[in-house]
Amino acid sequence: MSFTSAVSKCFSKFAMAARPKLPYTRTMPIDSTPILTVSQAGANGASGVVASGKWQVQQLVRDNAIGAIEAQLAALPKDGTVDWDLAQISSIDHLGAQLLWNAWGRQRPARLALPAHLQNFFERIERTGTLTIPAPPVSQHILHDLLAPMIAKARGHIRGSIRLLGQLLLDLWHFARAPARGPWKEISANIFHAGYQALGITALVGFLIGVVLSYLSAQQLHTFGGDVYLVNLLGISIIRELGPLLAAILIAGRSGSSITAQLGVMRVTEELDAMLVMGMPHGFRLIMPKVLALAIAMPLIVIWTDAMALVGGIVAANVELHLSPSYFFRALPDAVPIANYLIGLTKGVVFGGLIALVACHYGMRIKANTESLGRGTTTSVVTAITIVILADAIFAIVFRGIGFSR
Repeated sequence: MSFTSAVSKCFSKFAMAARPKLPYTRTMPIDSTPILTVSQAGANGASGVVASGKWQVQQLVRDNAIGAIEAQLAALPKDGTVDWDLAQISSIDHLGAQLLWNAWGRQRPARLALPAHLQNFFERIERTGTLTIPAPPVSQHILHDLLAPMIAKARGHIRGSIRLLGQLLLDLWHFARAPARGPWKEISANIFHAGYQALGITALVGFLIGVVLSYLSAQQLHTFGGDVYLVNLLGISIIRELGPLLAAILIAGRSGSSITAQLGVMRVTEELDAMLVMGMPHGFRLIMPKVLALAIAMPLIVIWTDAMALVGGIVAANVELHLSPSYFFRALPDAVPIANYLIGLTKGVVFGGLIALVACHYGMRIKANTESLGRGTTTSVVTAITIVILADAIFAIVFRGIGFSR
């Protein structure tokens, strides 16, 4: 061992010996269990009740102490002949004070020894009456409880839709009176995003639907020797019904969700509030351009979808029934009256406006949180598709006698 380490060891032993020794004390646990001691009636006929310990929620729920105390309190007479002594309670919270308050009939007893540190709890109970939350009343009309929120929600959507439609009519009137001050750039941008950028997906889906419809129809018609009627079947079904409906469903899922998400993000980032502060109305700058853009773009998308679906039908008919494309194009004008074509274009205008209105309605109702944004976008798409199918059924009923005979 070196001289330095030996000197250090000697100094450390000296320091340990010189350190004063403190007496060792052991902290004994303090019994904090809430206790309620009831004494028998004395000469004056009054019973004595002494409460001690900690009357707090941690101690009351331990070993079900609250159950035993409630049983003791319930057995006490209610005629006011009980002497209460709370001086030995070390601490109390609202739950402990409420137990005693309920046992007293929710008023202070005449014979009460209450220390100063407990005055605050019982004075507060006297002002509020009770600290417990009453259970909600059980309604006897379960059907009413289920339907009432749905009716209130539907009423709010109806009011919002009427307000949105009225504002749109006013904006269209102002736009017609001063077209030079209109939002032409917004309309052009929405036509590009909702129309031109949707040509690819509508062409692909339309072509495949035409192939499937032509292939299945050709098999059935060939069985009965009606190959030449494939042109009539494809022309009427695609131009009058499937083309507009298929295009509207695709646009509702693609462009409708985009419009709702765009307005929702503007709500989350407070851009809508900033527009109002700058004096820019939402209807004229946001809603009207989107409605006009979809109303203009949808008929063009319908024409494009019809053309691609007919091309797919021609390809399948040529493969399955060996019908030449030239025969198909010659027979199509005679098989499909022009009224069906006009009905399909009218559907495109109406469907486009409805999709934009539904998307804007749900977009403006989104709250400033991401959960509302996702839920609103999903609901917008589902509602738009449902309304489009409902509108198509109305078209079928209204124009049921038009376009089927020359």
